[in-house]
Amino acid sequence: MRTGGVVLCGGQSQRMGEPKYALTFGDETCLQRVVRTVASTVERVVVVHASSQVMPKLPSNVECLCDPEEYLGPLAGMATGLNHLQREGIEAAYVTGCDVPLLSDTFVTAMFRHLGDADIAVPMEDGYLHPLAGVYRTSLADQASQLVEMRQLRPKFLIDRAWAQVVPVDDLRTVDPELQSLLNANDPETYQKLLRLAGVQGD
Repeated sequence: MRTGGVVLCGGQSQRMGEPKYALTFGDETCLQRVVRTVASTVERVVVVHASSQVMPKLPSNVECLCDPEEYLGPLAGMATGLNHLQREGIEAAYVTGCDVPLLSDTFVTAMFRHLGDADIAVPMEDGYLHPLAGVYRTSLADQASQLVEMRQLRPKFLIDRAWAQVVPVDDLRTVDPELQSLLNANDPETYQKLLRLAGVQGD
């Protein structure tokens, strides 16, 4: 199976005071670190961003795409990325946000294994799905686009329409014991925690 990745940049974070993709994480931005991890395990990666966002230097197997309509939310970015990868012959893609700097390549690989014959593999923690830590078949691109057109913009609408393999997080602890691959830099406190865990410097 040919695999890819979709990394979503998202919009300005009011809690962080700047775009999360631009947060520094050691000698990289948060986006560069996430993309480097995903790109190490798949053939092609697309970064979906707003036209006003300036992307840093990224690996050669990464392509940056502007969302046709900005800031509609993650499902719109997923539709953009999945459509592009489907045209390139990629069969399934790991989808993530730009703000999970402790994402591990072993976690990404494990999620592809959990996909099996399903359309989607998505982690569940305490009854909560993590749609931006899942694997999606690119054949879902049309359905994702239709949902965006109908302004049904939550990824769960796509998950509910598809054959989803729900992966309990305990099944992922063998590759990520502390589930650091699910930690988002959503606020200054969590950002500082992630920096401490990684032993690197930030802004």
